[in-house]
Amino acid sequence: MNEAAVEEAAIEWLTELGYEYKYGPTLQPEGVGQERETFQDVVLKGRLETALRRLNPKLPADALDEAMRRVLRPESPCLVEANHAFHLLLTRGVEVQVRRGDELRGDIVRLVDFDKPDNNDWLVVNQFTVVENHNDRRPDVVVFLNGMPIAVIELKHPESEKASLASAFNQLETYKREIPSLFVTNELQVISDGVAGKVGSITAGFERFGPWRTINGDKLDGGPLSPLGVVLRGVFEKRRLLDFLRHFILFETDGSTLIKKVAGYHQFHAANKAVRETVRATQPNGDSRIGVVWHTQGSGKSISMCFYAGKIILSPAMQNPTLVVLTDRNDLDGQLFAQFSRAKDLIPVPQQAESREHLRELLQVASGGVYFTTIQKFGLGDEERATGANFPELSSRHNIVVIADEAHRSHYGHKTRFVGKNADVARGLAANMRRALPNATFIGFTGTPIESADKSTRALFGEDIDTYRISQAVEDGATVPLHYEARLPKIHLEGEAKDALDDDFDDVTEGEEEVARDKLKSRWARLEAVAGSPERIQMIAKDLLDHWDRRTEILAGKAMVVVMSRRIAVDLYDALVALRPEWASDDDAQGALKVVMTGAATDPATFHKHIRKRAGLKSIEKRFKDPDDSLQMVIVRDMWLTGFDAPAAHTLYLDKPMQGHGLMQTIARVNRVFKDKPAGLIVDYLGLAEQLRKAVKDYDGKEERPTEDVSLKALPILREAFGVVRDLFHGFDYSGFRSPKASARIEALAGGVNHILEGLDDGTKRFGDQMVKLNKAAGLCLHLEEARSMADEVGYFQTVHAAVRKNTVGGSGKSLEHMETAIRQILANAVTGDEVIDIFGAAGLKKPDISILSDEFLETVKA
Repeated sequence: MNEAAVEEAAIEWLTELGYEYKYGPTLQPEGVGQERETFQDVVLKGRLETALRRLNPKLPADALDEAMRRVLRPESPCLVEANHAFHLLLTRGVEVQVRRGDELRGDIVRLVDFDKPDNNDWLVVNQFTVVENHNDRRPDVVVFLNGMPIAVIELKHPESEKASLASAFNQLETYKREIPSLFVTNELQVISDGVAGKVGSITAGFERFGPWRTINGDKLDGGPLSPLGVVLRGVFEKRRLLDFLRHFILFETDGSTLIKKVAGYHQFHAANKAVRETVRATQPNGDSRIGVVWHTQGSGKSISMCFYAGKIILSPAMQNPTLVVLTDRNDLDGQLFAQFSRAKDLIPVPQQAESREHLRELLQVASGGVYFTTIQKFGLGDEERATGANFPELSSRHNIVVIADEAHRSHYGHKTRFVGKNADVARGLAANMRRALPNATFIGFTGTPIESADKSTRALFGEDIDTYRISQAVEDGATVPLHYEARLPKIHLEGEAKDALDDDFDDVTEGEEEVARDKLKSRWARLEAVAGSPERIQMIAKDLLDHWDRRTEILAGKAMVVVMSRRIAVDLYDALVALRPEWASDDDAQGALKVVMTGAATDPATFHKHIRKRAGLKSIEKRFKDPDDSLQMVIVRDMWLTGFDAPAAHTLYLDKPMQGHGLMQTIARVNRVFKDKPAGLIVDYLGLAEQLRKAVKDYDGKEERPTEDVSLKALPILREAFGVVRDLFHGFDYSGFRSPKASARIEALAGGVNHILEGLDDGTKRFGDQMVKLNKAAGLCLHLEEARSMADEVGYFQTVHAAVRKNTVGGSGKSLEHMETAIRQILANAVTGDEVIDIFGAAGLKKPDISILSDEFLETVKA
């Protein structure tokens, strides 16, 4: 099976979806169905012109000509800027001036009919030659919408180990560099070798291309269905693709760089489920509870919230809703606000409530708006509390949606609590919110699951709408695996005592802001005194620097150190800079080490240089997120442990008792995908392995896939191996490999690979061992008449074997650069150390990834 067969299968799947098919050479100049004047023409002008007339029957010809000109002649020479401008034209229409009598009036020329898919022109073309700047290139498959090339699909040979997904990606990079005009109107790129398939944008690096594992979002598709088939059916079905183009693409500026982001399958389907549930919950017979979206940390939850918000705002059923985005801390409010502000193509400019009074003013506006607030701003003022007043009603409208980030009971004050020396009642903040907005609907987004015992959170938000678990995110490449290393556990509490201590800390600090979290119970204070002893801090400082030096010899990046108090943070900083003076600087723009914490005027003098105003914290945050900045390491207590995204960070030094969702949120700081980063490393100085095992197991909750136990039998050489291999495929129908249809042959190949990798115990090794025997025997025997009847099946088994080897040795199509980085890491003993375990394996879960840092790979190298 060759690359042409994969191409043929892709065309078959798209034509089954209703796309017209044309062979590229027939469209070119002097072709039998010529639609291009030159090889430089990438837009099929005739189709675009016809579509514009059909979609805009009341607009004059000069308005349509202006729209054509805007599409054909991008104003910016920068490809990404031109692509952004086109995306806005596609989704919003082209603004034109139309003369009505004696006056000019503004109007909109629609490029696409988003409501009626079949009112558009859908075309798939293969071997589409483009010549630009003396470069002659021929992409495999191009998808056109109303004559505009919106997707490029690059395919590779499924049997060749060298023809990987990475090589398909590199081919697209070459196209962008040499024939950039084809990508001005590009919205999606697909890479596939027939066995695997991934989707990305024109700015995405290879590591940011992700799989599309479901067609309709109800279940993950696998088994005999080809991943390429799932991508094409799941993304390119006409109505889904129009929805994707309109609501699930955003552009962001990272410094001076413009980045295009496209939704992953989990984001696309979760947002759409949430929109449907929102419309249901706001109806007269609705229950005001939309539900909870649980997507594990690092998988793009904040962007999913943007996609949801952007689509619900445009929903006719919602009648210009007001969105109240709720967080439980000021730093989270600022982080999420910044994300929504960057998504300005999808969402109106949000406003941030500066005070209780400002929040009340914002929520009394008649309609519309996106407002950010912390839950604390739903508290009563001093005068209201003194008089026993209830929180006032601010709006009785039904189209107000409260979007809560990290929707957990302890964060949102569902309980009435007693605080202070006089036991003044601090009424539940969620109850105040209900009084203020009695007819609002509520949705929660969370990176950790709502505990089954948490009835009050369920009562406010409802049941789970969509889940995206840790192991699924790692398997998809949405996050990197996390590994664990225990070092110098000088303080080790017994399990029950440590759990009780953690519970005490959670109770004492529930719902409090940063400064108030210093008011701790005595047992915590005693542990802090021992953990922060000068001898122990000196020991940790020396070990940490030694460890970090070895890490950075082979993997550049950033580190975060999490400690249990601000005093320890300051003392550890002093110990580290004493050992490495060149890391120190009082200038926020200089220095390799910083402490990130809040403070007050009453703090000790040693704290003052580490306490910064907002601008100083922003400066350090920007430096830490910049992989090229000299800031290597930050020490934190509570700040930056939730919702903070620094992809270059790959090591977390943990010296603070933690458990449950707090622990899971913290370790997720190093699970972001970044260039050739193979995994995040958690270095534990306090003996938290058991809490980590329990948290990962509890918070992943993935059920084991059924496995099939097929016994190996001893039979004579050719027939023995052939029979055993056939037995390995018991239960899987691979007869489609004989089909005349390329799509059926591709599905038989992909299904066979999936069966070996996922359907059998130790399937890769058993299948590989038998294929060595089969290949040797086949080379000697298949010319004999007795063995010829096996030839077709042997060829199929050999094709599956080549694809399985590529998926296990070169698995995700990783480049040589990725492999070299991993090997250097292992050889340098930077990850293995004295005892490094994969936290999924430690939790007793099936390995979610077949990666260069799997236990099997490490053991092979060690051996």
